[in-house]
Amino acid sequence: MEFRLLGTVSVDTLTGPLALGPAKRRSLLAALLLSANTPVSIARLTDCLWNDTPPLHARGVIQGHVSRLRALLVGADAEAYGVELVTLGDAYLLRVPETLLDSQRFEELLMLAREQRSPADSVLMLKEALSLWQGPALNGAFAGPPLQAAAHSLEESRLATVEQLALAYAMLGEHNRAASVLRAEAVAHPMRESLAAALMTALYRAGRQSEALDWFHRTRRLLADELGVDPGHELADAYALILRGDPGPDAARDTAPDARRNTADGPAAPTGGPGRPRSGSGSGAGSERGKGGGSGHGSGAGIANSNGAVSMARPVAERRAGPDAGAEPADRPGGLISGTGNGAGAGAGSAPGLPSLRPLPLPPLVGGPHPTDLLPRAPRGFHGRGAELAALTRAAAGEAPVCLVTGPAGVGKTALALQWAHRNPAAFPDGRLFADLRGFSDTGEPALIEVLREFLLALGVAPRRVPESVAAAAALFRSLTDRRRLLVVLDNARDSATVRPLLPGGTDCVTLVTSRHRLEGLIASDAARPVPLGVLEPQDSTALLAGVLGEERVLAEPVAARRLAGLCGGLPLALRVTAARLAGRPQWTLAGLADELADERSRLTYLDVDDTGVSAALRLTVQQLPPDAVHQFARLGHHPGSHFDPYTAAALAGTDPVVAAAALERLATAHLVTETAPGHWVLHDLVRLYARGLDPASGSEALVSVLDHYIATALAAADTAEPGGEPCFVLPDDYHRPAATRDFTDRAAAMRWLATERDDLALAAVAARAAGLDDRAWRIILLQWPQVVWRVRDSWAPLLELALDSARTESDPYAESRVINLLGWVLTSEGRTAEAIALLERSPGLARQAGDRLGEATALINLAVVQAEEGALDMALKGCGRAVGLAREERDAHTEMLALQHLARMQLTANRPQDALDSARTALDLGPEHEEAARRVLLLTTSGEARLALGEESEGIRLLDRAAEEAERADYDEGAVRALEALLRVTARSEYRKRYEQAVRRLADDG
Repeated sequence: MEFRLLGTVSVDTLTGPLALGPAKRRSLLAALLLSANTPVSIARLTDCLWNDTPPLHARGVIQGHVSRLRALLVGADAEAYGVELVTLGDAYLLRVPETLLDSQRFEELLMLAREQRSPADSVLMLKEALSLWQGPALNGAFAGPPLQAAAHSLEESRLATVEQLALAYAMLGEHNRAASVLRAEAVAHPMRESLAAALMTALYRAGRQSEALDWFHRTRRLLADELGVDPGHELADAYALILRGDPGPDAARDTAPDARRNTADGPAAPTGGPGRPRSGSGSGAGSERGKGGGSGHGSGAGIANSNGAVSMARPVAERRAGPDAGAEPADRPGGLISGTGNGAGAGAGSAPGLPSLRPLPLPPLVGGPHPTDLLPRAPRGFHGRGAELAALTRAAAGEAPVCLVTGPAGVGKTALALQWAHRNPAAFPDGRLFADLRGFSDTGEPALIEVLREFLLALGVAPRRVPESVAAAAALFRSLTDRRRLLVVLDNARDSATVRPLLPGGTDCVTLVTSRHRLEGLIASDAARPVPLGVLEPQDSTALLAGVLGEERVLAEPVAARRLAGLCGGLPLALRVTAARLAGRPQWTLAGLADELADERSRLTYLDVDDTGVSAALRLTVQQLPPDAVHQFARLGHHPGSHFDPYTAAALAGTDPVVAAAALERLATAHLVTETAPGHWVLHDLVRLYARGLDPASGSEALVSVLDHYIATALAAADTAEPGGEPCFVLPDDYHRPAATRDFTDRAAAMRWLATERDDLALAAVAARAAGLDDRAWRIILLQWPQVVWRVRDSWAPLLELALDSARTESDPYAESRVINLLGWVLTSEGRTAEAIALLERSPGLARQAGDRLGEATALINLAVVQAEEGALDMALKGCGRAVGLAREERDAHTEMLALQHLARMQLTANRPQDALDSARTALDLGPEHEEAARRVLLLTTSGEARLALGEESEGIRLLDRAAEEAERADYDEGAVRALEALLRVTARSEYRKRYEQAVRRLADDG
C-alpha cells in the first residue's frame, strides 16, 4: 500500500489504486495525509474542502467521506500495513507509517542527498526523490486555501530540488545535464529568476554561450512585458559572469565516474565479439574455433559478429526487437532513454534550437511493504547450546542491538545463529535478511555493494534504483530500515569495517554477526554484544550423534558414544562427518570407530588447530569412499571458484557430467559437499583445504581443465545470447575440450548463466593469470561481453584491465586490441573519457598489426564517438569515415552500417544535415535484415531529424512517424522514445504525446 500526494492524490495497493470517488474525498485524504499521525479537527477539514462559506451540513458531509474512506482502507487490508483511520473526539487521525507516504520519502531522500559527501551520490538521491513526482502536487483534489498553500509549498520544494540536482551535476562538471534538467522547469516557470539564472550558468559552462545569452534576453523581455521590472540580482550576476568570461566553460569539468556524455550514441564496442578469427590457423586443438559473439541485430557492444559496435547510451537497445524482449533481465543498464538523462537533451544530434522534453517520472523507489526472508533453512539435528541461545536473546534486547557470535572454525557459529533466527519469526514482522560475507574463504569476500544490492532488492527497491556506490547504498539501506523491525544476519565476517556499512538504521532492528575474530572494533564503535561459542559439552555431542545415527544405536553403545564424542573434540563439523560415516555403514560399531580414531596421532590436534582437527575426521571418511569419488573430491579442492555443478566437477576430474554427478551424490552422503540448490554444490572452506592436499601434484592439470571448461561454456552462452556471429577466436594450442558442455535453450538462460557465474569466472581468470596461463585469462574475461554489454556500469573495468595485462604479457596485438575496444567503451560509459581516449588511440594500430581489419574499424568507431563527445568532431568524422572504408573493403555490411550510423549522427551534430541524410540513406540501402529492426529505427530517426534541419518538415515528420511505428512493432521502446521525442519538438499532436508517455512508462516498468 502506498499513499501519493506528489501527483494525483491516490492510494495504491497490490490490486491497483483504490476508487476514492469525488474530489472532496480526495481533499479529505490529502488533508489527513499532510498531517499524518496528527489529529486534524473538523474545522480544519472544513477549510480544506470549501473555499467559501461551507454548507450547513458540512460536518455530515465530512463524516460521510470519513466513513467511506475508512471502509475503503479496511477493504484493502490497511491494518496489515499499520494504517488506521480513527476518530478522536472532534478530530480525525490517520495513522500511517511514513515509509508509505511519497511526500515523506521525498523529504527523506532530500535529507540523504544532503548527507552525501560525493556529488555523484547526491545526484542519485536527488533523482530518486524527483522520480516520486507524477504530476502537480495534490492533483485531483478540490483544493481549499490550506490545500492550495500545501500544494504550493510542495511544488517549491520540488523546484528547489531540481536546482540542487543541477548544482550537483555542475560539481561533477556535467553542465549539459544541469542545463537539461533546468530547461524544462525554466520553460514551465518563466518568471522564476533563480531557474533562469541557473540555466544560463549551466549553458555557459557547457560551452553554449549564445544560448545562455539568448535565455537572458528572453527572460528580461518577459519581466519587462509582464511585470514592468528589470532582472533581479541573480539574473544580472549570471549575465555579468558570462560577459566577463569567468569562469570558463571548462572550469568545473571533471572525470568523475558519472561524467557527462554529449552524444546520443555511445562508442561502439568491439565488432565481431571479443574477437574474430585472426588470419592463420592454430595447430592441433588450437585450429578449432569457438563460436561466440553477437548477432547482426544486437550486440550492444557489437561483439563477435559483423555488426561492430552500437550506442553506448543503449548497450542492448539494438537487440530489443522481437517477442523475446521480455526475457531480458529486469535491472537494465541506465541511460537507455537517450536525451532524457544526459546533458544532451534529446541527444547531440537533435535539431538545433529545439527544446528538450522532460522525461516522464519513474515509479517509486520502493514498493509496498512486504516482509522478506533470506534466511537459509534452520539447521537439522541441532542440539544443545541452551546457554548460548539465552545469551543471544539477552544480547538482542535493547535499542538497535548488534549481537556478535564468535568462536573457532567448525564450532557451529552459523548453526547457532540460524537456530536462534528461526525461533521467533513473529519478532521480526518486516523480514529477515542473511548474507554470507565469506570472510575466511579462499574464494574471496563478496563486494559490499553486491550485499547491499541484495538487501535493497529484498526490501522492494527497484533494481535500476540501487545506488552504485557503497556509501549511497548503505545510506539508503539505513533509511529504509529506520522504522522497521528487521533481523539482519551477517555470517562469517572478517573484520569490523566490513560489517559497519551493512548495519540497519532502525532502533527496532537486530543485527546478528558471526566471526572467527573477536571484532573488538565493532564492540567499541557499535556496542556489539559478544556471545562467545566454544566446543559442545559431552552430553550435547552425544545428542548430535544420536540425531544423525538414531537414538537406538547410540543408546546401544552409550560408553562408546561418549568416547567417540570426546575424540571428536566437541567440534560439530567433526562430529557430523564421523556420524555420517557411521550412518552409511550400519554394520560398524561405535566402539570400533572410536578405537580407529584413538589410533590417529592427529586426533590430539582437534582442539588446538581446527584445520588439522577437521582434516583428521575427513581423512577417515575419505578412506571409505570408492576411488572415483576420492578422485573427484581431490580435484574439487583445486577449483578456483566458490561453487560448482556436474559440468565443472567433470572438467576438474576429467570425466563426464553423469559420472561427476554420481560422485557428488556420494560425497554429499558423506557430508563432504553441500547442495545449496538443485545442481549447485559448495565445499566448506576447511573441507576444500583438506581436499586440495590429497593430490597437490594434479593442481596444474585440474586448473587448465576447468579454465577450458569455462571457455567452452562461455562460448556456448555467448553464441546463444547473440546468435549468428562469426567464430570468436583461435583457441589455445593446448586447449582441452570438455567431455560435455552445457546446452543453453535460449538467450535468457545464457545470460542467467553469465550473471550467476560472474564471480567464479573472475576468480578463474585471476587464477589463470597467477598460474601464468594468460592465454586463458583474457579469453575467459572477454567472453563475458554479453553481460558487460547488458550491465556496462557494473564495475567491469578492473577485470578488463586484468585481461589487458594478460594480452600484453602474451604479446598478442589481436587480443590487446579487442580488450582495449571493450575496456575503452566501459571507461567511456563510466565517464573516464581521458583514460578511454588514451587506450583507444592504440587500438587501431594494434588491430592493423594483427591483420584484424574489422577490429580496426570497430576501434576507429569507438575512438570517434569519444572524440565527438569531447568536442573533437573533425577528428571523429575522419575516423568514422575511415571505418566505413575498411568495412567496405572487407565487404562487411553490418560493420559498414554501424559506421555509417555513427557517422550520420556526428554529421547531424556538426550541423551537416544533408551529409547526415546521405549517410543514413546509404546505411539503409545496405539492408537491414529482419533482426536489424533497432538499427533501422535509429537510421530512420536520424534521417527524419536531418529532414527537419533542412526545413523539410512534412518529410521529416513522416520519417520520424515511420521510425516510431517500426520501433513500437518491434517492442523497441528506446527507439520509440527517441523518435517520438523528435516528433513532439515540432508537432503538438496528442497522439504522439500519448504514445511517448506509454513508451516511457514501458521503459520504467522494465527498469
